[in-house]
Amino acid sequence: MRALLVFIFFTLILNLTNAQETEFISGNNSWNPDTLGNHRAVVVFNGTGSAAFVHIPGRRHDANPQEKEVIIVDAQTNQPITNVKITNITKEFGEILFEPTSGVGDYYVYYLPNVNKGSRNYPNHIYLAPEITYSRFWLNKINTSNLQPNAYVREIQSIDEFNSFYPMEISATEIETANLLNRNRGISFMVFPEDRMFPIKMKYDLPKRWVDTGPQNIFRGEAAKGECYAYQLGVYAIRILKNITVDFTTLTSRDGGIISKDRITCINMGGINYDGKPFVKTVDVMQGSVQALWCCVDVPVNAAPGTYSGKAIVTARGTDRKEINIVLVVNDQIAKNGGVDEPWKQTRLKWLNSTLAMSDEVVSPYTTLIVADKDISLLGRRLCLGDNGLPKQIESYFAETMTSYTSEPVNILSSPFRFVIEKTNNVVEWKYNNFLFANKSEGKVEWTAVNTSSDLMMEVKGSIEFDGFVSYQIKLIALHDVDLKDVRMEIPFTSEASKYMLGLGKKGELRPDSLNWTWDVATQNQDGAWIGSVNAGLQFSLRDENYIRPLNTNFYLQKPLLLPTSWGNNGKGGISISESEQSVLVNNFSGSREMKEGETLYFNFNLLITPFHTIDTDFQWANRFYHRYSPVDTAKATGATIINIHHGNEINPYINYPFIAHDKMKAYIDEAHAKGMKVKIYNTVRELSNRAYELFPLRSLGHEIFTPGKGGGYSWLQEHLGDDYIAAWFVPQWKDAAIINSGMSRWHNYYVEGMNWLVQNVGIDGIYIDDVAFDRTTMKRIKRVLTKDGHPGIIDLHSANQYNERDGYINSAMLYMEHFSYLNRLWFGEYFDYENNSPEFFLTEVSGIPFGLMGEMLEKGGNPWRGMIYGMTNRMPWTANSDPRPIWKVWDDFGMIGSEMIGYWVGNCPVTTNNEKVLATVYKKPGKSLVSIASWADSDTEVKLNINWNALGINSQTAVIEAPFVKDFQQQRAFSPGDNIPIEKGKGWLLIIK
Repeated sequence: MRALLVFIFFTLILNLTNAQETEFISGNNSWNPDTLGNHRAVVVFNGTGSAAFVHIPGRRHDANPQEKEVIIVDAQTNQPITNVKITNITKEFGEILFEPTSGVGDYYVYYLPNVNKGSRNYPNHIYLAPEITYSRFWLNKINTSNLQPNAYVREIQSIDEFNSFYPMEISATEIETANLLNRNRGISFMVFPEDRMFPIKMKYDLPKRWVDTGPQNIFRGEAAKGECYAYQLGVYAIRILKNITVDFTTLTSRDGGIISKDRITCINMGGINYDGKPFVKTVDVMQGSVQALWCCVDVPVNAAPGTYSGKAIVTARGTDRKEINIVLVVNDQIAKNGGVDEPWKQTRLKWLNSTLAMSDEVVSPYTTLIVADKDISLLGRRLCLGDNGLPKQIESYFAETMTSYTSEPVNILSSPFRFVIEKTNNVVEWKYNNFLFANKSEGKVEWTAVNTSSDLMMEVKGSIEFDGFVSYQIKLIALHDVDLKDVRMEIPFTSEASKYMLGLGKKGELRPDSLNWTWDVATQNQDGAWIGSVNAGLQFSLRDENYIRPLNTNFYLQKPLLLPTSWGNNGKGGISISESEQSVLVNNFSGSREMKEGETLYFNFNLLITPFHTIDTDFQWANRFYHRYSPVDTAKATGATIINIHHGNEINPYINYPFIAHDKMKAYIDEAHAKGMKVKIYNTVRELSNRAYELFPLRSLGHEIFTPGKGGGYSWLQEHLGDDYIAAWFVPQWKDAAIINSGMSRWHNYYVEGMNWLVQNVGIDGIYIDDVAFDRTTMKRIKRVLTKDGHPGIIDLHSANQYNERDGYINSAMLYMEHFSYLNRLWFGEYFDYENNSPEFFLTEVSGIPFGLMGEMLEKGGNPWRGMIYGMTNRMPWTANSDPRPIWKVWDDFGMIGSEMIGYWVGNCPVTTNNEKVLATVYKKPGKSLVSIASWADSDTEVKLNINWNALGINSQTAVIEAPFVKDFQQQRAFSPGDNIPIEKGKGWLLIIK
């Protein structure tokens, strides 16, 4: 009986509370959330005595609220109250007894206080556990057996509007939900149409506003002509729902107007993937869960104004259908840019299915592919195919200087690729037939070939694109049961084109004479290597037919590579390298296996033929980057010509979402352009700010956009996303908390459209990418939209060193090589060691030179002496050691623009030293040369210069060698030909010979 009376009492209290709605407002940042949390109830005590008792209708949706501390502060003194007794806390309400230290008045109840147990940029907020702080003396004076509320909740405040739970995170109570279900017995699900301005956020609770209105069979909205109008259908699963679908009818008006059903989509049902291919999603909903279905009506720009009506039909397997009447008023306004200038209205959701810039169109500086017989020529290279469809020869026409081409090619292969299938007693002999070109376009050529034996068929599908990317799908089919000793692909390199190597556990270095490597995808993001010389090389990557790009930059272990069924063969596969007198053999083996008749295996792989293009040295000398949001005049005064705007500042506050402060960004860029400077912005897709307008629509897509994870991180994420995400970068100043994207997805379509919008409407001159979480398909599209209509489209890539445990020991250059053909500069980067690595490491992993690029240094300002032999300086401004201006002055005084760069790696470099550990690069002009010298010797040393005076075009009898003063680099000094030149350990000189 007592329990029943208590239940009736609380029911009456809840009903009374419902009758007098609690107001939810912003607290306007009037308290410190770092100690008190983001939410509080303002409680008014209007009683007498030493005890206040309040019932707070919290309607919380966080898990286990009883395990979280409550802090009460006296509003009049701003002092915390220690005499606080929690009598009951649930998700629905809290009952609290406390001492009203100032008597009648306001008291603040903070109910989600937390503390950061993580770092500044990777916080992990832990919610405080309840503590007993009240004194027994105080509590014993109170009759707790018959408590009646003598205080009430005037309002519930969030620290700001962005943190508010209202209205979509104000939960219905169990009784309200039970009553709703009781009124809707016998059905499998309910549908709650919802306005676009109120994104559905909760997965496991119904919003109170839904139980107040109940499920509806009609949705009304208003759109402008040309607008992509979004709305939601909230599905609540009374039982498990399998394979939900949404179908639409054509919208019609009384005046005969039509909006075809072909213009109406539900993004949750599927769409167009990042690679331009359509796909369908399967949507299931667990019992008691909410699924938001985001629907978009693409209103024609020529639609007649009027009221349009139609239906959205929601079904699930084995259930009745729910018909929702859609009434859309089309007004007489025309939406600018299709409404995408107002993204808070979710008008950009249609970008998810965009195919903008998806084509084989050739991108500058590349040239049209030319096919002659089975030979395919592209910029600086040629791929020659055999009858089996595999490479017979790969040629490079790049000169060693990487600034010009040669008429005689460097052969990369010593003999053709071989796909070898070894049985117990013999090697399979293939019959080659049916080679044909399936497609020839300016930017892509595709071919097929069929190879047969008595037991097996090998179908080869290959393609090459204008930048030198080659893709192979090799389909091996068993015609009979067959035992195989090994299936392997042999790549025989010439010695001339295999001097260096990176990948397979090797940092950029001289290629070893031999190597044995086996798969370990759980800890190593390794599936191939780059082997080459400066002017000729080849990257190869072995792939599963269901390859999914793993996560990168600290998160590889949470989504690693998929072990290829074919190449990996349950751990039997691997790669070996061996050297003979005439060749370097790379053997990609898979080991023994049995194949049953009809069984198919895919031995897929990709190639990149390097270099991609010649080096534009003049771009390096003329374009100087300034990495900070500063007044334009401040940046210009340094001598920089391009400003890179990172995130976390006034005009680009939120990571990878540069759309909120775009007006300020445009004003800044306009000023920079007027003063002769360019501006690029930080923007990529590895993670996404919680400030993105589309955050919750994207969450409604399951794991398509965001990768699954354990949650945690910054308090906002925990309070509004709850679970199933990976917390990423955080900027305290802007309370900008990001979560990790899942890899390749439709978000890349949005990204391309967003870049196009920024170019056309804000005027950005390019992007600064901080590691890359998309593939080359997206990069090509980005380059196209950035360079559209004559825009410069400058892209520079920064990477922190990925060769560590968190990143699966992958070389940054190996990981991102597929993007190099579209970059203008490299910034490699944090955690790169410029002091204890070899010249080979600098050349292959940092400088970009073997790929047609140039770079800059970052970590601790880099090593300026070593950097200059690769034409690199450091990042301005960043650290105390990051000031390239003294070297920029040398460039200007000497006149670097128009000079010829002849690196130490060039066989006929006109200046060398008599110490193999002291290297020299020449920047040659008529009558004078700038010589950069850098030491890798183990101690201080002296060197003599070996100078080919004829090659320099300078008379040795009248030659002058001067070291100009360069601040923090060298003192002014003069040398004579033949002098010993002192070199400090790890340093060098800049010498002008004239």
